Amino acid sequence: MTQSIIDTSPLFELKADIHISATPLEVYSVVSDLPRSAEWSPECRGGTWVSGEPSTVGAVFRGENLRSEDVVAWAPLVRGVWHTECRITAAEPGRTFRWMMLTHAREDQESIWGFDMEPAGDGCVLTHHFRMGRATAGIHKIVADLDEDDRKRFVADWTAKLEQDLDATLKRIKDVIEKR
Repeated sequence: MTQSIIDTSPLFELKADIHISATPLEVYSVVSDLPRSAEWSPECRGGTWVSGEPSTVGAVFRGENLRSEDVVAWAPLVRGVWHTECRITAAEPGRTFRWMMLTHAREDQESIWGFDMEPAGDGCVLTHHFRMGRATAGIHKIVADLDEDDRKRFVADWTAKLEQDLDATLKRIKDVIEKR
C-alpha cells in the first residue's frame, strides 16, 4: 500500500517576514493580543481567552473564524463561521509568541503558529511561521473522501493559500503598528 501525501511530516512548514518600524516589544504587545487578531488575520475574527492568564504559556484561546466560499473552492472545507481553540506554547516578550491548535477535545495537535521578533535597524523583523507535523483531525476530515490526486492537489492549493495568508497577515500587522 502506498503512503498518502497526508502522511508526510511535516505536512506544511512555511514562514514569511517583514520589517516593521517599531521595537520588538511593541510588536510583541500587538501579536500576543489574540483577541485583536481580527485586525490582521485573513480568517480569524478575534475571540476570547477561555482559560489561563491571557497571552501566557498554557492559556487557551477560542477563536472565531470566517471562511468564504472562494477559499480553495473545490475542496470540502468548513465555510462560514467556525471556531478553533489553541494553547499558548511560547510567550517571550519581544522575542517569540506561539500557539498550538487543539482538537475539539482540547488535545494537542502538531499544528503550531507563531511570530518571532528580532531587532533590525530602526525597528524589527517580524517572522510569521506555521508548521503542521502530522495532519490534524481537521485535515483528515477534509481529505477523507478525496482520492490521492485530489489530496495532492489539496496540499498544493492549501500551501498556496497559507503562503498568501502569512504575507497578508504580516502586511496588516505592519499597517496596524505603523498606523497606516
